[in-house]
Amino acid sequence: MSTPVPPDRAAVVEMLAAFGQRAASSVPENLGSLELTWLTAEFEQRYGIELELSDEQFAAVRTVDDAVAVLRAAVLTTTPGGGTGTGTGTGTGTSGGGTDTGSGGVARS
Repeated sequence: MSTPVPPDRAAVVEMLAAFGQRAASSVPENLGSLELTWLTAEFEQRYGIELELSDEQFAAVRTVDDAVAVLRAAVLTTTPGGGTGTGTGTGTGTSGGGTDTGSGGVARS
């Protein structure tokens, strides 16, 4: 199984544009928490990689470029057996169903 190609800025903007079904040109540079939560869930679904961001890491993502850096790093640190090299492996949340944990399906440690 090969590692997916890390998303570039255009791919991240495309994912963000799906939030609110808007044109990519209307995606703002600064991201709100709802946009970031949407982007995280969209990324996890597309790439099959669960992001395990601490509250500090999540809060540090303020712009599209910040998001690109975090998402690219998640893809690049994915191990061939699944999962990422950045988390503890103790997350129990899932995206796409189940109980709402108050974090919009975003697993954060």
